[in-house]
Amino acid sequence: MTNQNRRLLIAAALVAAASGWTGAQTAPPAGGQAPAPQPGTPTQSQPAAPAQGTAQPQGGRGAQGPQQPMSFFVTSRGLGKGANLDGLAGADAHCQALAAAAGAGDRTWRAYLSTQGANAVHARDRIGNGPWYNARGQRVAQNLADLHGDTLEMARLGNTLTRATALNEKGEPVNGVGATPNQHDILTGSQPDGRAYTDAADHTCSNWTSDATTGTAQVGHHDRTGGPNVSWNATHPSRGCSQENLVSTGGAGLFYCFAPEPAAAR
Repeated sequence: MTNQNRRLLIAAALVAAASGWTGAQTAPPAGGQAPAPQPGTPTQSQPAAPAQGTAQPQGGRGAQGPQQPMSFFVTSRGLGKGANLDGLAGADAHCQALAAAAGAGDRTWRAYLSTQGANAVHARDRIGNGPWYNARGQRVAQNLADLHGDTLEMARLGNTLTRATALNEKGEPVNGVGATPNQHDILTGSQPDGRAYTDAADHTCSNWTSDATTGTAQVGHHDRTGGPNVSWNATHPSRGCSQENLVSTGGAGLFYCFAPEPAAAR
């Protein structure tokens, strides 16, 4: 047998062997039914399970830290005497009582109010250094500079105190423009930087002791809507100091309360 014939015979044998191997792999068994997959064998509709130890995607919400305790709220109600809050002491006591009823009486509360005169008090000096969170654990400001926009950049960015975050001590929204009644006028007696007025005009209804139809109190808008600006603490003066005067411009004698030293996160 020549070498050429021997090579042809070897090639033919290899082709035959290859054809037999392929047929063994693809030919169905008798009856035409494909063999059932073995348990645990991946199929087209059942993808292979990842190897043990492979990280799996987590459904739902991710892990969250503890909620920050409330350290800011808008009073759910006033004292019913217009801007007569029995002075700063009476306003602080009102903040404390409302906070206690909401389960937050374990910390000191202060009203965000300024007074005028020789012993003027600045609202910003009464409330600590922040940060401050509402009843739902949402931060309204990081610190005093953030709250008041002390720098041009901070003033441009603004704090997060809005109608959506300026909640009362129960975690409820406070009526603003478009709601009935509108109660977005919040007593502050303060300038935009949180400091007291230094002129001779009355901006605090006689330091929060008057409910007369004369005098005025500076108010802000918690919903940042309406008025000559969108300030949360210094939008316009009231028309007087009585309850009726406050209601007439969209108020109810409400004010802001802050905890100077918030409790630990829970």
